Amino acid sequence: MKLLILGRDGQVGTALTQVLAPLGAIAAYGRQGADFSHPADLEGVVKREQPDVIVNAAAYTAVDRAESEPELARLVNTEGPAVLARVAAETGTWMIHYSTDYVFDGSGTTAWAEDDPTGPLNVYGETKRAGEEAIAASGCRHLIFRTSWVHAPGGNNFIAKMLSLAQSRDELKVIDDQHGAPTSARLIAEVTARAIQQIANDRPIPSGLYHLVASGETTWNGYARFAIAEALARGVPLKLAPERVLAVPTSAFPTPALRPLNSRLSTLKLRDALGIDLPDWKTDAMGTLDTILPEKMT
Repeated sequence: MKLLILGRDGQVGTALTQVLAPLGAIAAYGRQGADFSHPADLEGVVKREQPDVIVNAAAYTAVDRAESEPELARLVNTEGPAVLARVAAETGTWMIHYSTDYVFDGSGTTAWAEDDPTGPLNVYGETKRAGEEAIAASGCRHLIFRTSWVHAPGGNNFIAKMLSLAQSRDELKVIDDQHGAPTSARLIAEVTARAIQQIANDRPIPSGLYHLVASGETTWNGYARFAIAEALARGVPLKLAPERVLAVPTSAFPTPALRPLNSRLSTLKLRDALGIDLPDWKTDAMGTLDTILPEKMT
């Protein structure tokens, strides 16, 4: 089996390149080789590599900047996936793509199901939803995994940021009215590997949309308190204790793009389809912490 990974250098792309390696030959492209700001060029990449599965982890994820760069966000999040899906449909190739909790408006308190009405609050969410729709409309065999609050040891990492601040400040204010499940890039890659194995064995799960997040839920405040408590328990020198992470509403930190307050995603469909359990978000976060914490000891 040959796999084409796009978005190789991002958090999810990096994890995919590592986790999927045992499954077959891999061609992995970053922006230099597959620039989603020029979507028409992507067709040539797919036809040159002739993969059995396209795994697209490329995305425009600068949520606030997207408000002032809507056309670039549309090219990367909508037009690029649309080109890939069209070629996949023409060649009979499977396509795996990643989307986001930001397709929902964040209302209510219950976990969103895959068939719930969407209503993105910002340009990022709008362009990701349009990408989903383009893939589904293409008729290609596809799996779209919506995820949330992605973390990994490198990149723009919430855990590392909180721990760095906790080393220099005696008080933090962190949002406590947005609810979701921190989910590691590693977990996303491992579930993707499971799905690809089933494709390779001619037992694919039904083509369509699935939610892929760790179990349980928290807020950004709860997430920060957890990371700080775990760091202190392991002897990392910090200036503040978890109780000094003060709860504030989203309105305390105005941003160009609105954020959904309810990012809970139901994973029942995915768990039933693949026959898997998903770890609690705290257990899942330990892998990221295990890499970051030794760096904070110095």
